[in-house]
Amino acid sequence: MSIVILGIFVADTVYRGARLPKMGETVLGSGFFLGPGGKGSNQAVAAAQAGGQVRFLTRLGVDAFADMAREIWGRAGVTADVIEDADSYTGAAMVFLQDGTGANAILVAPGAASRITPADLERWSPAIRAARVFVTQLEQPIDAALRGLQIARAAGAMTILNPAPFGDLPPGMLGLCDLVTPNESEAEGLTGIAVTGVDSAAAAAAVLQAQGARAVVVTLGGQGALYQDAARTLHVPARSLGPVADTTGAGDAFNGGLATALAEGQTIDQALHFATAVAALSVTKPGTAASMPTRDQIAAVLVRS
Repeated sequence: MSIVILGIFVADTVYRGARLPKMGETVLGSGFFLGPGGKGSNQAVAAAQAGGQVRFLTRLGVDAFADMAREIWGRAGVTADVIEDADSYTGAAMVFLQDGTGANAILVAPGAASRITPADLERWSPAIRAARVFVTQLEQPIDAALRGLQIARAAGAMTILNPAPFGDLPPGMLGLCDLVTPNESEAEGLTGIAVTGVDSAAAAAAVLQAQGARAVVVTLGGQGALYQDAARTLHVPARSLGPVADTTGAGDAFNGGLATALAEGQTIDQALHFATAVAALSVTKPGTAASMPTRDQIAAVLVRS
């Protein structure tokens, strides 16, 4: 497979309302949706629908949410390599979406995917070694992500770390990464630099490069994305393709699109524009995996550029 993604699947329980309740308070919401989520799974769906050949590595329980996962992967064209864990449960997430803005707050219970181990990565190592691009995040245990990066780097795959949700990284982990893709808050957590725009994103990227990352992409929401490597800095503006319905999966859309473009051999400039189009399309529809655009939809946006 060209792209191998390690991560988790969760069932998103999505609630809409004017605001989050305070502790002990009940607030009436304006809507509810149940659908597939999890950063790794979302990225796999985004990459596959964007045209990539994708294998997704994870653990699931044996339950209805696991059936949901397999169904969405099948429709998107994702090849799943799943360890079934009958002693746990398939993960779930509480997603709050604010009426009017589409802003979100998320609480994740990873379930079986929280039991992914470095030994599981050894089991999956043939697939990782065959990959052109390997992607992981930090929703599964960090020692498993680290082992995946080590296997991929040793095999010569391009390695991408989406450090989400933010957590302290073990020494040497960034040195295994060809590309690190934090958002503003994750970049701040990793570097201590408050990221509010292009200049501060470049400063944070420089810190991550000094810690070993070969290149960094800081996603900046409505301000686009900032790419930086040893030779140059590039700012790619965000695209606006209509009213924003839901920003929840935008980062995953970007990462999935980026992985597909890089696996195809696109230049980093082309890949960033491709990923930005994927993200821009995703926010015009509700849901996470359900909002990921097809290759034809992406191509229609890029041809207008």
